[in-house]
Amino acid sequence: MPINITMPALSPTMEEGNLAKWLVKEGDKVKSGDVIAEIETDKATMEVEAVDEGTVAKIVVPAGTEAVKVNALIAILAADGEDVAAAAAGGGSAPAAPKAEAAPAPKAAEAAPAPAAAPAAPAPAAAPATASSGDRVFASPLARRLAKEAGLDLNAVSGSGPKGRVVKSDVEKAVSTGGAKPAASTSAPAAAPAPALAKGASEEAVLKLFEAGSYDLVPHDGMRKTIAKRLQESKQTIPHFYVSVDCELDALLALRAQLNDAAPRKDGAPAYKLSVNDMVIKAMALALRDVPDANVSWTDSNMVKHKHADVGVAVSIPGGLITPIIRKAETKTLSAISNEMKDLGKRAKDRKLKPEEYQGGTTAVSNMGMMGVKNFAAVVNPPHATILAVGAGEERVVVKNGEMKIANVMTVTLSTDHRAVDGALGAELLGAFKRYIENPMGMLV
Repeated sequence: MPINITMPALSPTMEEGNLAKWLVKEGDKVKSGDVIAEIETDKATMEVEAVDEGTVAKIVVPAGTEAVKVNALIAILAADGEDVAAAAAGGGSAPAAPKAEAAPAPKAAEAAPAPAAAPAAPAPAAAPATASSGDRVFASPLARRLAKEAGLDLNAVSGSGPKGRVVKSDVEKAVSTGGAKPAASTSAPAAAPAPALAKGASEEAVLKLFEAGSYDLVPHDGMRKTIAKRLQESKQTIPHFYVSVDCELDALLALRAQLNDAAPRKDGAPAYKLSVNDMVIKAMALALRDVPDANVSWTDSNMVKHKHADVGVAVSIPGGLITPIIRKAETKTLSAISNEMKDLGKRAKDRKLKPEEYQGGTTAVSNMGMMGVKNFAAVVNPPHATILAVGAGEERVVVKNGEMKIANVMTVTLSTDHRAVDGALGAELLGAFKRYIENPMGMLV
C-alpha cells in the first residue's frame, strides 16, 4: 500500500513551511531515520527524516516550493515489494498544497472582506444596499475606501457598474487620469494620507505616494512576517513600561580580563573567552533568581511563576533576528554560558537551531552596545514579561565622594509587561542586576 509523506509540523505553532531541498530522488530506496528533505520554517532550516522504509515513488511538491501547509502531501513512498508505478498512481489521499498557495493575490485578499460588511440581503439587492450615504452616490464599499484613501470626491466619478454604481476600476481610472476632483477637507491636503497610513493602508495606497520607478518591491519572507506579527501583537496587547539605570563596568572588565587570562588551554586554544554579554546574561539570570516575583509570564487565568531563569539572547541574522535561549542560566558557570552562546549564535546565523532552542524562555537580553548604541528600549517578546536592552560601555565622568572621576559606564533599560511586573518590582529587578554588574565576584560564588 502506498505510504504518504506529508509536511511535518516542526513546532507547535508551525502552519506552513518552505520545502527547501530534497535529499532523495524518485526511485531511491530509503529506510527509517534517513534524512530525505530540508524544510525552512520562519526561523530555521530543519532536516526531515523518513519514518517508514520503501522506495520514493513520486515527489509531489518540488524543491523550492514556498508556503506548503502542514500535513499537505509532499511525496509518496512505495512499500517494500510494491510496484513503484502503481504506488505513484495510487497514493495521494492526503491533501496536497498547490504551489500557487505560496503567493496569493493580495488584491483579491483585500477586496474579499469589504463586501461582507454590507447588510445581509439577497444577492440582487446587495449593490443598492451599499448606497446609503447622504449624497446618494451608489458605490461599492471597496470603491468608497479607495476613493477616501486617494482623497477623491465620489460625486465626480462616473460609475460603470450596474445602475451606474461606482466600482473599484472607476476609482482607479479617475486617479490615473486626474478625472475627479479632491474631496472637500478642512485639513491641509498633504495630511490627507496620514490617517489611512496610520491604520495600515493597502500597498496600492502607499505606492501612490511615490513616483513610479523610484522603488523596488521586496516580498516579505516568513521570518519578517513572523517578526512583524509578534511585535505588533506585543505592542497592541502588552502595556509596556521602562526603567533605566547606569552601571559602572570597571570591576567587571577587570574580572573578565583576569578570568580570560586564567583560561586553561585546549588544543592550543583557550577553553573559553568571556564577553561582556556573557556576564550580562549571568547577571540577569541571578537577578531573576533573587527577585522571583519578576520571573513570570502573564496569562488571562494565572501568573506563571518560573523556577529557573531561561534567558533568550537576541541574535541578528540576515533578514531579521532570533533569540536562542540559555536554559537554567542561573545554575551555569560563566564559561559554560560563553561556550553555549557561541554555539547557539553560530547555528542561529546558519539557521540550524531547533525550535526548542529558541521558543519559550522567561526573559531576554538585547545588546546593541557593540554597535555603538548608547541606550534604547526593547519590545517585550511574549511569553516573557521582561527584556533588558543593553547599551555601549563608554568612559563618562562620574562623581565619587564629591570628586569627579572617569569610569566605564553602560546604560541598560528594562522593558516590562506592567500586567505582570509592577514599577517597584521592575526597579527591584534592575537594582539586583546592577549589583551583580558592579560587584561581579558575586557571579562566581
